[in-house]
Amino acid sequence: MKLLGFDIGGTKCAAVTADWENGVLKKTGRVECPTDHTVTGALMVERLFSLAEGIVTAPPDAIGISCGGPLDAVRGIVLSPPNLPTFRDLPITEMASAHFGAPARLTNDANASAVAEWKFGAGRGLSSMVFLTFGTGLGAGLILDGRLYEGVTGNAGEVGHIRLAESGPIGFGKHGSFEGFCSGGGIARLAWQMASEAKSPPTFLTPSMKPEELTTKAIAEAARKGDPLAREVFRISGERLGEGLAVLVDILNPEAIVIGSVFARCHDLLLPSCETVLRREALACSLDACRILPAALGEEIGDYAALGAALL
Repeated sequence: MKLLGFDIGGTKCAAVTADWENGVLKKTGRVECPTDHTVTGALMVERLFSLAEGIVTAPPDAIGISCGGPLDAVRGIVLSPPNLPTFRDLPITEMASAHFGAPARLTNDANASAVAEWKFGAGRGLSSMVFLTFGTGLGAGLILDGRLYEGVTGNAGEVGHIRLAESGPIGFGKHGSFEGFCSGGGIARLAWQMASEAKSPPTFLTPSMKPEELTTKAIAEAARKGDPLAREVFRISGERLGEGLAVLVDILNPEAIVIGSVFARCHDLLLPSCETVLRREALACSLDACRILPAALGEEIGDYAALGAALL
């Protein structure tokens, strides 16, 4: 079975091909490009489709599309993702099917990543797990009682929209949201705000740097070198992560919460304060049965998520 997957993200977009035979997935090709926010979503998608033609060696049997929400998975329409402002009301599955001549399935990126980690990564063998993206934005994919739970329109798990505090960095259109504190963009915004209020500039800022140029990677490097403000940024993010995870543990009682992207790379900076808050906030009996794990698929999770969407 020939699969074609598209991973649509706020920072970059990728296309990947694979063969699926007898329960074994083998990737055969991949291309990517930066997400261009200066053009319409339709033009950006057509650009990605053109790139994909270079790796499609045979007509695909199924197409999977992984994209941040909100979206309408049933109708295959990208609605209004905060990290993809030009993709509003985009009929992406219709476009993909027309271009490549195969059925297409649109899935929330968190849902698709949850399936990928469940089938191929840290969640293998589990019947109940939560996956958190913790990338450009924050969303959750829910594997409950051995199946993906998507909700009525495919938007179950939009935990990034939960407000954790009245004030704080903006994420998902809200000050102090879970996404605002626990995403790559949110951490950078928090660090910039704290740096602007500090008496002396932190080491992760350079002269004439603009807010959009600050990265979580640079803040993490500074934190590991002992920069006090950078370490404080990750302490705060870790505490808010603990608050959000406690809600998920209490409500869903999962076997594991698997967290990707920024957490997978920076769990050494986030876990200490996260675990302290988790122990204080979550039900002990539920927390003792739940493991907090970094995603196992690493930088390839977007590829596996897109291909997993094709298999749903």
